[in-house]
Amino acid sequence: MRRLDIAVITGLSGSGKSVAIHALEDAGFYCVDNVPARLISTFCEWAGGGQEITRLGLVVDTRDPDMPKSLPEALRSLKDSGANVKVLFLDCGNDVLLRRFSETRRRHPMAKSGDLAEGITAERQALGALPELADIRIDTSELAAADLREAVGKAFAELGYKKKLNVTVMSFGFKWGMTSEADLVFDVRFIPNPFYIPELRPLSGLDDEVSRWVLDQEPAGQFLDKTEDLIRFLLPHYMKEGKSYLTLAIGCTGGRHRSVTLANEIAHRLSKLDYDIQIKHRDLHR
Repeated sequence: MRRLDIAVITGLSGSGKSVAIHALEDAGFYCVDNVPARLISTFCEWAGGGQEITRLGLVVDTRDPDMPKSLPEALRSLKDSGANVKVLFLDCGNDVLLRRFSETRRRHPMAKSGDLAEGITAERQALGALPELADIRIDTSELAAADLREAVGKAFAELGYKKKLNVTVMSFGFKWGMTSEADLVFDVRFIPNPFYIPELRPLSGLDDEVSRWVLDQEPAGQFLDKTEDLIRFLLPHYMKEGKSYLTLAIGCTGGRHRSVTLANEIAHRLSKLDYDIQIKHRDLHR
């Protein structure tokens, strides 16, 4: 069986386990929420036996009533099999848990009679010494979602956690309608248009003749330098706030010449940074 890196997340209901597992998923882990503790070994055998999976993220909690008893044995079994296992326990103050459940109006899994405070107390008692088995404990009482995601990244760094922002640079033509996908839109219709040069009109920004002509225009170089500087500033801040995908749209009149050329050039410049860059030309063949 292939050696697996396994991140196990457990803790109190309402402590942020969903935020944590989503952070792992965004970082490329194969994630499953609410795994019965008795099935962990079986599931990991499946994942390591021919599947293209190397990193797992598992949430195990008291939605599985048998979890407090079964999880310790499941963890020992995984470690004995040679898997690289790291356990994160999320804790939180009772007053904060009460507020969170009141705000979301979600049902607490152990509030059988509907008394939320009793459910929180019962869950703490059921977990018993389980927090002591964790490699890392995080109290989320004072953490915003973005802070928790950052903490999860640090907790599982040795398992290969490395989140990358996926950036799509898209060209489009305003005459065909505004794009609804974009997070940032730049209008490059201020740059001279090669459409009015007869020999360039039938070509596109993918052709060297058009690309060189557009890039030779003085405003194009200034736009690229200033836009690159802005994007280099913005991307780390977007990542810190938990953004996983960003679409940067460059628009000209028809979406064939200027926007295509400049989108390609911006994508090329960003490809030198540590982000996943894709390029999309929405209206190139219109």
